[in-house]
Amino acid sequence: MATDLQETVHALDATAVMGLFPAAPRVLALGEPTHGAEGLLDMRNDLFRQLVEREGYLTIALESGCLAGLAVDEYVTTGAGTLDDVVARGITHDWAAFPGNRALVRWMREHNEGRPAAERVRFAGFDGPLEFSHAESPRQALTALHTHLAARLDAALLPCTADTLDGLLGPDAAWTEPAAMLDPARSHGQSAEAARLRLLADDLVTLLETQTPHLLAVTTPDEWDRARLHARTATGLLRYHARMADPSPARMAGLLSLRARMMADNLLALAERGPVLAFAHNSHFQRPRSTMALWNGLPPAHWWSAGALVGARLGTAYGFVATAVGTLARHGVDAPPPGTLEGLLHALPQDRFLVDAPALAAILADAPPTPRESPWFGYAPQDPAHLADTDGIAFIKCA
Repeated sequence: MATDLQETVHALDATAVMGLFPAAPRVLALGEPTHGAEGLLDMRNDLFRQLVEREGYLTIALESGCLAGLAVDEYVTTGAGTLDDVVARGITHDWAAFPGNRALVRWMREHNEGRPAAERVRFAGFDGPLEFSHAESPRQALTALHTHLAARLDAALLPCTADTLDGLLGPDAAWTEPAAMLDPARSHGQSAEAARLRLLADDLVTLLETQTPHLLAVTTPDEWDRARLHARTATGLLRYHARMADPSPARMAGLLSLRARMMADNLLALAERGPVLAFAHNSHFQRPRSTMALWNGLPPAHWWSAGALVGARLGTAYGFVATAVGTLARHGVDAPPPGTLEGLLHALPQDRFLVDAPALAAILADAPPTPRESPWFGYAPQDPAHLADTDGIAFIKCA
């Protein structure tokens, strides 16, 4: 068995990753089983540098807020701001503190120094402006979209004024109320003002689309990309807030689906610009339908991840390499039991390697590994049942 397993193993580098696919994926998704482990972030940074230098990738997209990430992209492409400030403001979910994220941004800025614009690496967040405790106000996205259109089109074409938007938006605290995450009655998402804003947002997005020929002529490519980002973020946030106000048992499944759609829409837009390395939790990239157990007797939530949505659109131009680890000592994850997938990989001599997942699934078809139990919330071992739906497994013995 060990000899057969060894035949599926390759060096963990960009050349081997590209060898998993018939052509370079437009979106190459690199998953992680937990957030913040230094070994995982170091591996990601190494792989991105190699993809830039060997394979022509120029964009990395993290599981971080899409609007906040604009500050990081501005820094790495132009040098505007300082490293400390843009990392603190531009990487969300409290992940700015991870040394690997700071090292990534520093390298991107150093790489871009003196290079022409077409050769500069780019940074993006592809998550919505969402946190674990709340969703952001749609103010930033809506007002930015309105400002973009008002500066380039006749005022008579716009469905409302900036003052009208401001009045309907009201205080941001009404949108960001933390209690609304678990109590739909505390959500502002189905108020009369929110309903009116959804109609106006739709009108503004339609105006952006119907005026495309003119707007492209008077807008730089980066301005156009940013306007489209603000457009889909405004509508996505308003949908999300409306779902937060839904008291039905399908509420959580709806919220998870909407977050996945926002992620997928952002990745597809980035892929229009060129190939993208996307980095997030494995669960956001898996192709099979996702399931989450809920509380208070609610039925499990089912939804399609961002990766499943992107894969449905891109086909073979979407690639997914999951990451599995043997031990995470700092988080109390001990060496994996021998009968698990991680245990089988942990027994191989290499410390860090890439596995051809479909080939491994075929070898293990007659004796499937047992799932490895998770010792803590936030760490997700690789599900052996999904092995054949994954293009590769990046394995690190100790992360």
